[in-house]
Amino acid sequence: MNEDREVLKLVGARIRALRKERGYSQESLGEKGGFHFSYIGQIERGEKNVSLVNLAKIAESLEVNLIQLFAYVDEEYHFTESEIIIQEVVTMLREASPDSILLVKNVIREILK
Repeated sequence: MNEDREVLKLVGARIRALRKERGYSQESLGEKGGFHFSYIGQIERGEKNVSLVNLAKIAESLEVNLIQLFAYVDEEYHFTESEIIIQEVVTMLREASPDSILLVKNVIREILK
């Protein structure tokens, strides 16, 4: 049971670190994800066993991949510059029209030939 709490604390600490890196308050992150700020605080303190669906919403609000929420602060995991850029491109594509996405795909295919 103690190990369960440790996982919650590690994920919560990672969410807090990502939130602060982006300059978000708990309130603003909560608004972006559709949560009350107190819920965000409980997650960050490891008090709530957050669902995968809510973790996905938090990751989207922080503009990171879901997997990045599990790169615990204690592990000193660093994303390469390429990984960060790819995430930025994915974020832009999520907001693009299907026609724009197809155009981007074709441009990338030509560049990488």
